[in-house]
Amino acid sequence: MGLTMTETDFATSSTPADVVRRQYLASAAADLAALRATLAPDVEWTEMAGFPLAGTYRTPNGVTANVMQRLGADWDGWAAHDDTYVVDGENVVVLARYTAVHKATGKHLNARVAHHFVVRGGLIVRFEQFVDTALVRDAATPDS
Repeated sequence: MGLTMTETDFATSSTPADVVRRQYLASAAADLAALRATLAPDVEWTEMAGFPLAGTYRTPNGVTANVMQRLGADWDGWAAHDDTYVVDGENVVVLARYTAVHKATGKHLNARVAHHFVVRGGLIVRFEQFVDTALVRDAATPDS
């Protein structure tokens, strides 16, 4: 007879993959408080050069204000669909897909991405995004 993880176990699990999965679920639900709860106080969150929000943000409030809230302001239905997790100790690499519609252009975005998380003590301490920034730029650029 196999053991199954209950919802409560998942909500409190400090395994790196579970912490990262909670981050994606919180993001999908637009639950910024739950998302901040997955981040270390000294988190370093890096959006890739060439991405509209490129840069490194620190603190849970800094991440949600400068990334998630700004994405929500510019895009309808912004979502990161996580599908494959590769875990090596505290490192979690997630292969995912961004989907959204740019509010100003009406153009759809559908881009594969990779996210690298470092999780220590049950919290995300570092994040780095890898994405085809040309696809994001094209969706955000009006046709001439």
